Amino acid sequence: MSTENFKEQLTEYFDQFRRTLADEEGDWVIKGFIDVYKNIYTISLDTKVVSKVIELMLFPVLSRFAAEHDYKMVLSEHQNHYPDITFIMPDGSKIALDIKSTYLTSSTRANGFTLGAFTGYFRKRDTSKNVTFPYGQYATHFVLGIIYGRTSETVDEKKVFGLDELTDISSVLKDFNFLLQEKWRLASTRPGSGNTKNIGSVTGLEDLIHGRGPFSEHGETVFDDYWMNYLTRDMARAIESAVPYRNFEEYLAWRERGRV
Repeated sequence: MSTENFKEQLTEYFDQFRRTLADEEGDWVIKGFIDVYKNIYTISLDTKVVSKVIELMLFPVLSRFAAEHDYKMVLSEHQNHYPDITFIMPDGSKIALDIKSTYLTSSTRANGFTLGAFTGYFRKRDTSKNVTFPYGQYATHFVLGIIYGRTSETVDEKKVFGLDELTDISSVLKDFNFLLQEKWRLASTRPGSGNTKNIGSVTGLEDLIHGRGPFSEHGETVFDDYWMNYLTRDMARAIESAVPYRNFEEYLAWRERGRV
């Protein structure tokens, strides 16, 4: 089972993903949350909430994909474990799939993804900590990306709607784009947002869709080497070391010097 075969097979499900998430006008089919009393509470633009709902909506489609191709589908047992889904091929090989979603910041750029840790299981590839299977057991690491636009309409989160008012509720998301790329092709040379030690992605829409990150011309081996040796200031301080490099140009110079 080759990487390209898997990618081609799953890409064929993009239309199903789109029909699952959006109506004919391209608006998100989710309007809010409903309780047992049939009250509807509008959904906010909180990215964590949105990402989880999108993930849950796509799981049944991905389950059908696995069944139709005779793949075993293993979900992560914990929220903070990698990856979201493991596909096990009939020959026993494993493919990691992380589901990532983000929003457009302009017609040509997105907010970007965080692509998993560059410490822990990423460096100790035989460990089972925070990972479904040891990182080194995976033949390929894919990202299924969902990029969406956000509505410009104001959503009143204080208002509770009834079922007869469903059509009055505005969708908070629209215009979904999908991508499927190997993680290393999407990665940037900088950590993701926040203080967590996660790999960041490129943000150009076309670069994301076509996997044209800075490592795409150099290969996965260079990506692995870069992020396995990357140190934040805090990490360097903890081992009484200097930060070896902060970007790809400095990395190339560091490697040329013999990694000292």
